[in-house]
Parts: sequence; C-alpha cells; structure tokens
Amino acid sequence: MKPFLIITQIIYSLSLLPWYVIWMMSFMSFDSGIGFGNSAFVLVITLYPVAIIICSLIAWKLRGGNTRLAVIINLVPLLWVAAFCGFMIFV
Repeated sequence: MKPFLIITQIIYSLSLLPWYVIWMMSFMSFDSGIGFGNSAFVLVITLYPVAIIICSLIAWKLRGGNTRLAVIINLVPLLWVAAFCGFMIFV
C-alpha cells in the first residue's frame, strides 16, 4: 500500500509541470469574451492541484484502516488526466 501511494504521489508531482503550462494557456479561452463555459473551463483546470493535495492527504490518513477506500480516493485526480487525454484524442 505504501509503495503505491508513494509512486502515485511522484507521478502527480511530475504532472504538475505540464499542468502549469496548460493552466497558463487556458486563460486564452477568454479571448472571445468572458462566459460561463470559459470560467468553468479555467476553474476545472485550476482545481487539479487542489484535488491532488486533498486526495493525497485523505489517502495517507486512511491507509492504515481502509486500504481499498484509500486507493480509490488516491486515484480521483486521474479523472482530470483521463478527461484531458480523452479531450486531446477526440478533438
């Protein structure tokens, strides 16, 4: 359990480098004007590191008792990665 959490935390840490570039480029969505969709898009991208930190803390706290729940919570930030990969493939 502990190696799994450590490996995923390293992967999440490394993913913050490209996230920063994508986050900075996401503000270009406001070039056509400010709208709900643009704001939601930037907000969702902005919440990725927050999700990493919160889910990591909860997973480390739960690792002793409920390991299955700790793994599931630790994998929540992969929803952002999967959505981004799906977006890049289909668009």
